[in-house]
Amino acid sequence: MDVRPMTAQEFPAFRELNAALWMESQPDAGRDQVLRDIDTIVPDGVTTPGHVFLTAVSAAGEPVGSAWLGLRHPRGHEGCAFLMLIAVDEAQRGRGYGRALLSAVERVAREHGATALELNVFGGNTAAISLYAATGYTVVTQQMRKPL
Repeated sequence: MDVRPMTAQEFPAFRELNAALWMESQPDAGRDQVLRDIDTIVPDGVTTPGHVFLTAVSAAGEPVGSAWLGLRHPRGHEGCAFLMLIAVDEAQRGRGYGRALLSAVERVAREHGATALELNVFGGNTAAISLYAATGYTVVTQQMRKPL
């Protein structure tokens, strides 16, 4: 298992995956708007300054997961990087790829001077919540909703 920088050729599929995952968790989000938002944040894809994109690769050399790290926190928290997205192919989950990606993201954040890493996770994503808790993340804010 290896984690390496994402290639420019891999970015379009990652962009689509990112939009699909966002829309899955936020049903009101429109695909075109989500893609525009991504393009606004990272107009140069994998070469956009202040962002790092990683790909987890199986022993056979196949991409099986990806991560997007923002080196600057979206709300300006000094010294705190932000994990924008981490995803592992459903068929590959439970094999350590998520943990390897998270470890690589943390290493890259430290290398760029971050002293903390923050992320958001949707409440129903119990597998991700378990991974984060097992690797030392704690809840610092919580957002709740009730359908009316």
